[in-house]
Amino acid sequence: TVERFKARFSSGPLQTLVAVLHSHLSVGERHDEWHKIRQGRAKIVIGARSAIFAPVEPLGLVIVDEEQRFGVAHKERIKQMRRRVDVLTMTATPIPRTLNMSLVGIRDMSVIETPPKDRQAIQTNVVRFDHQVIASAIRTELDRGGQVYFLHSRVSSIYALGELLTRLLPEARVAVAHGQMQEGQLERCMVDFVQHKYDVLLATTIIENGLDIPNANTIIVNHAERFGLAQLYQLRGRVGRSNRRAYAYLLVPPEATLSPVARQRLSAIREFSDLGSGFRVAALDLEIRGAGNLLGGDQSGHMESVGFD
Repeated sequence: TVERFKARFSSGPLQTLVAVLHSHLSVGERHDEWHKIRQGRAKIVIGARSAIFAPVEPLGLVIVDEEQRFGVAHKERIKQMRRRVDVLTMTATPIPRTLNMSLVGIRDMSVIETPPKDRQAIQTNVVRFDHQVIASAIRTELDRGGQVYFLHSRVSSIYALGELLTRLLPEARVAVAHGQMQEGQLERCMVDFVQHKYDVLLATTIIENGLDIPNANTIIVNHAERFGLAQLYQLRGRVGRSNRRAYAYLLVPPEATLSPVARQRLSAIREFSDLGSGFRVAALDLEIRGAGNLLGGDQSGHMESVGFD
């Protein structure tokens, strides 16, 4: 993201300095970035969630990307900023509480329904876990020179699954990525995948947001019934970021073992496969999980007393 901003604003009247704030900076580096901002040399500040608590005043406009990843404490801090600056929050799948605030008129809402040029809908399949299906899906993607995300939510068994993929597809180069890896090792793995040194990235939900790799156009989600509706939509959104047809395979156990809510989620994610259907997914998520507590910290759940609306 930082490199893209620098490239976009490298010339012309908007030429400016970009400051970066995140938790992995050393104390000295963090103070250097704050100094740039206070002196007015940095006109754009890009940071992780911790940046909103930095001891510097916002510049004039605060843009919050992937709003569904922010907790209530972060949103209260952003609410305080709104008294002095303009705030734009962006998300494909707003948290039920946030969507409810928009629907009852507490917040303004705009919906972008026009997809990028040449973008195609993602073909979504809900299938039982099967070695042949997995091998066929990965091989089809590799045959057209693409890459594959394989999502597995359990770190304890992720390496065993990696060995299985290597046995099924000896020709595929498989990388494993999860949040318990050392920072440098994880970064190296992700950079290598972007540079196509690996064909398959076997990862946990750390890939849910922020990845834009146009060459990766197949995602396989193991035990898809364990994920929420909005989370499945976000995961599926990691593919289909070019003009190629993308595929999502949601692997589930036998249908008899699925709960009614899990069946409802999987049916919805398969049905809402059109481009720009995030709002409908979020609306159904609000219906399933409840609107939460507008005056408290619950971002989902059904209220037991009369609600704000």
